[in-house]
Amino acid sequence: MAAGTNPTSVAVDPSGKFIYAANEGDGSISVYTINVATGALTPGTAVAAGTSPASVTVDPSGKFAYAANWGPNSISVYAINTTTGALTAGTAMAAGTNPNSVIVDPSGKFAYAANWGSNSISVYAINTTTGALTAGTAVAAGTNPASVAVDPSGKFAYAANWGSNDISGYTINTTTGALTANGPAVAAGTNPTFVTVDPSGKFVYAANEGDNSISVFTINTTTGAIQ
Repeated sequence: MAAGTNPTSVAVDPSGKFIYAANEGDGSISVYTINVATGALTPGTAVAAGTSPASVTVDPSGKFAYAANWGPNSISVYAINTTTGALTAGTAMAAGTNPNSVIVDPSGKFAYAANWGSNSISVYAINTTTGALTAGTAVAAGTNPASVAVDPSGKFAYAANWGSNDISGYTINTTTGALTANGPAVAAGTNPTFVTVDPSGKFVYAANEGDNSISVFTINTTTGAIQ
């Protein structure tokens, strides 16, 4: 199925009815309806994002979508029409420098962006009625954080630091969404680009672009620290 120019990220809504693609080359988000029997895609109307959207994600309720815009250092906010999948833009929110990834925690209350250029993770509270973002206090990451992941419990977050070849770990304040480092960063392979947590919340995996490997870590389920 055709997308926009240079699609770099794709996300499926929790209902499995809609899919969205971030098109870095033309600053848009493509919208598709999924045939739930065959998986085939039917395109809808693409919407504008910021310059060079690098990542798109959908919140757990399926009501909102967010895109990380590398060029203007912002997060685009969209309301999802849960019948058609169409996106309606809300007010974009400032991020750090060159946000490369954005995710929403399992509760749908908080969002996090990995800011490649400012070596930080932006923290946002989500208005669960409108989807609007309110910025909290960003926290330091390693060098060139490329992605961020939250564990299924919503208690811990992890950032893959491409430039420093390590993974930063954080404890999440489940009331405010604030992040606190839960130990020193842990070495990964060369240039870790993507990090994820398994559904049990026991393991973290990182894809290392520079040495063609996958790093495997065990999570201390009490502290969130990895080893």
